[in-house]
Amino acid sequence: MPPAIETVDLVKEYGELRALQELSLTVEEGEFFGLLGPNGAGKTTFINTLVGLVRKTGGEARVFGYDVEDDYQQARDAIGVAPQEFNVDRFFPIREVLEHKAGYHGVPADEAAERADEVLKRVGIYDKRNERFDWLSGGMKRRLLLARALVTDPDLLILDEPTAGVDVQLRHDLWELVTELNEEGTTILLTTHYIEEAERLCDRVAIMNEGRKVTVATPDELKGRGTDTIAVGLESTPASAPELGPYAHETTLSGDRLEVRVDDGGSIAPRLLNDLEARGYEIADLEITRTSLEEIFVDLTEREDRSVTRSTAESASDSDESETSETDTPPKREQEGVA
Repeated sequence: MPPAIETVDLVKEYGELRALQELSLTVEEGEFFGLLGPNGAGKTTFINTLVGLVRKTGGEARVFGYDVEDDYQQARDAIGVAPQEFNVDRFFPIREVLEHKAGYHGVPADEAAERADEVLKRVGIYDKRNERFDWLSGGMKRRLLLARALVTDPDLLILDEPTAGVDVQLRHDLWELVTELNEEGTTILLTTHYIEEAERLCDRVAIMNEGRKVTVATPDELKGRGTDTIAVGLESTPASAPELGPYAHETTLSGDRLEVRVDDGGSIAPRLLNDLEARGYEIADLEITRTSLEEIFVDLTEREDRSVTRSTAESASDSDESETSETDTPPKREQEGVA
């Protein structure tokens, strides 16, 4: 079977700005894949390219082997999208909204009605089926977006910040639901700002910055790239931090608390204790903390070398307004939203 998502050197340009910079990414069928990145990293542009709201400038993009432009209908029918923004028809009861959505994808009316009831029950708002979108609470609206994504029975479910702005209980409810969907075989692409969410749910994560892929790894592999901090409590306060071996990347002293940054705290701790005791220090306690996934994410995005950034694009535009043309503004169809 072909991958659920495969892009090769994918490029999207808006005039001087490259929103996607030769992005090559593969998401295997059945995978729970996370897409992380700061605001402006290109995550929504990437999603909009997959669903046909944005036409790529260059490169290739396929969904289950279907080209997202040449085989648009087949690719789009395989995808269910729960966008970050609310973009729901407000003039119909939500059950009808789901029936219409299924109909757009060729689902017969009787089957569409059955699917609408099924997904409303699954997301827990079946009792609100005859109410309009604006009458729902914020959490219910978020559930409806997920129901709409599921009503076409997609093989690929794309969740763009699905738990943004929801309470803790709803977040955990949604986590449980999407985990069940993935266990049933649905491939899931998740974009999120919540590092905990990616760490808990995803098999692998890709970190994006300025339209580029910084890295792809499992959450555990990413955390393994960080360093550990060994905090040692000393019985007495030394005058200065002791000089240690090359295993110590950084040593700081705060009162009677010595902190040593190392690659592997578990294996280095015995050596550190031996070195300190050999120098006459008495140890009161010891604690090892690992670098969090969030810290590694920040470090990777800050260190990423950007050849074309938004700031340089904007300054280039300001310095030569004569080069400004209609191509600098995306076409009306290429909007930051998904249907």
